[in-house]
Amino acid sequence: MAREYFDKLKISYKEINLEQDHAAMHYIMSKSGSAGVPQIEIGGELILGFDRPRIDAALARYR
Repeated sequence: MAREYFDKLKISYKEINLEQDHAAMHYIMSKSGSAGVPQIEIGGELILGFDRPRIDAALARYR
């Protein structure tokens, strides 16, 4: 859902597979305390799951 939403808005993003990128897994765990996915980082703000209102708010702040 997140990929589709960002594609629809024409927002570029970087997708990272946490199972394959152990450094990214450690970063996410240290920042959020959770390995749940998706975790979306916008402007340094981590959003757990596809939380469209939080995503929209973060995009408004950091775009």
